[in-house]
Amino acid sequence: MPKMGSKRSKGKAEPPKPTAPMPRHQFVPPHELLTREESAKVLQRLGTPVERLPKIRRDDRGLQTDSAYRAALEASEDLAGRLVRIRRHSQTAGDIEIYRVIVAGAGE
Repeated sequence: MPKMGSKRSKGKAEPPKPTAPMPRHQFVPPHELLTREESAKVLQRLGTPVERLPKIRRDDRGLQTDSAYRAALEASEDLAGRLVRIRRHSQTAGDIEIYRVIVAGAGE
């Protein structure tokens, strides 16, 4: 039986390149990149350290819904540690906001 090898590249992956905005879809809630100042205020209001927040990878396609994120990518800004606000609508809970912290993508 032939040996099955991995087709993954062994080189370092390039950071995500800015692409056209993702089309709006009911299952892709709007993502909003927060400034460092806004992030600090949110963390203070929540009373939690950034390490306790759920993570979102820098190359997550949902981030493409935010023009500020795309502009930050084009400007080669360091996005690690920045917060993202995600607004969702729930039939039972109404409108909710959740926060995630950006971490490096795969291979970065």
